[in-house]
Amino acid sequence: MLLNLKKYTKEFRYNINLSYPVIIGLLGHTMVQFVDNVMVGQLGTAELAAVSLGNSFFFLAMALGIGFSTAITPLVAETDGMKNIIKGRNVFIHGLILCFLLGIFLSSSVLLSKPFLFQMGQPDEVAVLAFPYLKWVGISLIPLICFQGFKQFSEGLSYTRPAMYATLIGNIFNICLNYFLIFGYWIFPKMGVEGAALGTFFSRCFMLIFITFYVRYNKRFIKYVENIKFKTPDWLLFKKIIRLGFPSAMQMFFEVLFFTFAIWLSGFLGKNPQAANQIALNLSSMTFMFAMGLGVTAMIRVGNQKGKKDYVALKRIAYSIFLLIFLFDIVFCLLFLLANEHLPWLYLDRNNPLQSTDVNEVVTIASSLLIASAFFQISDGIQAVVLGALRGLQDVNIPAWITFFSYGIFGIPISYFLALYTDLGAFGIWIGLLSGLTSSALLLFLRFHYLTNKLILNPQNGTT
Repeated sequence: MLLNLKKYTKEFRYNINLSYPVIIGLLGHTMVQFVDNVMVGQLGTAELAAVSLGNSFFFLAMALGIGFSTAITPLVAETDGMKNIIKGRNVFIHGLILCFLLGIFLSSSVLLSKPFLFQMGQPDEVAVLAFPYLKWVGISLIPLICFQGFKQFSEGLSYTRPAMYATLIGNIFNICLNYFLIFGYWIFPKMGVEGAALGTFFSRCFMLIFITFYVRYNKRFIKYVENIKFKTPDWLLFKKIIRLGFPSAMQMFFEVLFFTFAIWLSGFLGKNPQAANQIALNLSSMTFMFAMGLGVTAMIRVGNQKGKKDYVALKRIAYSIFLLIFLFDIVFCLLFLLANEHLPWLYLDRNNPLQSTDVNEVVTIASSLLIASAFFQISDGIQAVVLGALRGLQDVNIPAWITFFSYGIFGIPISYFLALYTDLGAFGIWIGLLSGLTSSALLLFLRFHYLTNKLILNPQNGTT
């Protein structure tokens, strides 16, 4: 038994070394939201709920942009393996143009969503506060999606640190700006919720500027960016990027829509359940970055073994990553269970006598939600890593349908019914989230198991 386990655990060190720069970079993005939530939470529960509502629209648009941008990485990696600098440069240029155009389109779509804020049954107080926040985070999609273009390009060359450096420095920049703009210190006006969004916008502009200069002048990338001459667009290349990115974009969109529905649904219950839901989601999103990072590792390593046609090693390596995220998520599960009554206070001011009733209610609700969140850590982590492994197999269409089925048939209906037609309220929403994620994790794992066994039994069939 121990020998069988060792064949998986021996891969842990390499998996962690490969994934940690990605995890740190992803955590940087999440920390931007964490900082916004913590600082805005000091203003009041309505302000925190407004950030939650505004981000629900933003994340839907962001999912589509990031999903499309992921196609850049395998295409650049392919040209790198061929040692074809010209093709790699061409992929980079066309990918960046696509990211810029997507950023403009998605930003415009978010800004045009203002009327929906007031037509969704959300508390009026929350909707009024949400739009100024949504306006600036919507505009920030342009630098963010362009940043993703540079990020996916550098990762395609197996260099994951530029994005990590940019996000870490961008976080420091964001914290400083938030401090001055939210609370109105020094020469800056007190802007509240809008100040948080403005700080986020400027920090993402800074991240884009940083990674642009890094790629432009670093010797690893100089051969790709020097003497760039863009004459006529290669429409076939645009089509190829979209064809590869669209299924991933849809999968990410379904998942984000699932959690966005949870935010909207909590708004029907009132500002305090919505604020509590935002706390639980934000904490869960930070632990989820470990799964996302290991998902990238799974995609890289499975893709490498697929290229070598060593399908036995492919399955063993993938299972080692599945085991690793399972162990990580057990730790996160225990953390949420043991600290569920303490973690919500990170977001709220316990010394505000004017809002003590609201604050205490939010903490009570959030504490119960973290119990449900503790158990969904495992399902959420496994489904994210298995998705990465399936992308490594270049299997993207059926997984997109699996996520749609799991969230649409199980997750959303269960959340809706338990939240609105039982006494469970916000806790019922999270039971629905757990149901959808568990269904997705199980079906995706079975899909991967089926495909790898098929490849092992018939090694000549290298396409899935």
